[in-house]
Amino acid sequence: MTAVLLSPLYLLFILYLLRWLFRWFGVLSPWFGRKAFRIPFAMVYLFVAGSLVLSFLIKENPWHWALKNLSNYWLGVLLYTALIVLVADILRLIFKYGILRYTHWIRPERYSARKVFLVSGGIILLSIAGISTYGVFHASDTQKTVYELTLPKACAAGKELTIALAADLHLGYNITNSHMEKMVEMINSMEPDLVCIAGDIFDNEFDAIYDPERVSATLRQIQSRYGVYACYGNHDMDESNLAGFTFAGEGAEDDRRMREFLRHSNIQLLSDEAVCVDDAFYLIGRKDYSRSRKLKDPRLTPEQLTASLDQEKPVIVLDHQPRELQELADAGVDLDLSGHTHDGQMFPGNLITKFYWENPCGLLEKDGMYSVVTSGVGLWGPNMRVGTDSEVVEIRVKFVGGGETEKNS
Repeated sequence: MTAVLLSPLYLLFILYLLRWLFRWFGVLSPWFGRKAFRIPFAMVYLFVAGSLVLSFLIKENPWHWALKNLSNYWLGVLLYTALIVLVADILRLIFKYGILRYTHWIRPERYSARKVFLVSGGIILLSIAGISTYGVFHASDTQKTVYELTLPKACAAGKELTIALAADLHLGYNITNSHMEKMVEMINSMEPDLVCIAGDIFDNEFDAIYDPERVSATLRQIQSRYGVYACYGNHDMDESNLAGFTFAGEGAEDDRRMREFLRHSNIQLLSDEAVCVDDAFYLIGRKDYSRSRKLKDPRLTPEQLTASLDQEKPVIVLDHQPRELQELADAGVDLDLSGHTHDGQMFPGNLITKFYWENPCGLLEKDGMYSVVTSGVGLWGPNMRVGTDSEVVEIRVKFVGGGETEKNS
């Protein structure tokens, strides 16, 4: 419904951009003002802008796959086009109706000169192209982030536990087997005791994965002492969306192929259940908040999940969205591992997430419980990252057997 309501604004904006492009090209050269240029250019431009709708309507491959990829790139370019054009228009109005009207710094005829229009338009186009290109290349540059923390409990597994945390793989259009190879290599270099994948392994469409058997074989190469565990996220189901907007859960389905994929990948899915690993610590995997609501599959509360556990042992929770931190802390959880936020993925999203999530990304201590939120390995929507990093997190947990908790850095 949101996508339908926003569609008139979207149409007006792309037509507004087309008008300015025609004007700029027309000033650049009279030839660009001819129909021989304008008509083909408008057709290509509107096709790219319409790829959002076309990818939603056309489900047959390879057209659907190609249109979905095109629309993902377009969304990222459109975001920075909107931001830069907005800033440029504000500056234009300030100069035209503010500085030029009440000062004599710049003569109005110079402001309106053809050269000024060409230069300013060129700066705008180069800025959009530069930021978008950087975002595409930076998206594939996965970093390693390390956190060290201490829990005031004893652990039969030893005094230290190394956890590799990944999330938001979004396997499909943007994320392919090559990305997984890099991720697996990075995880194995940590020599982890435990590997946790905090949801959004898929990107709403299992069929979007190119050669799933090969990707599964790559994931089977993950090496760890206690295995690989995962929980589901809000995108781990078959659900159509338009420009990232879903339709109130209509048509959302639990795709069993996703479970089979995880099983073949030697990844144990935890769905509102706890396992006692090596009789040393508990690992709980929660159902995702949004997925449970759409599939009408209620999830247990933190208190229900921990009620029967021996809380002398460390309790670790995998929960895709970093929600209910206080409830988890009150239920005796020691470490909560999440993803979902992507740290905003693209500026200014990384600023906005700070107002929505108590822990938008990073390490947070909450009444004796630690919350770790990763920005994720993969991407949602635009195939870009600007102002944030793709990452795999290495968590070095120390146990002090009930002594004083050391402050982490």
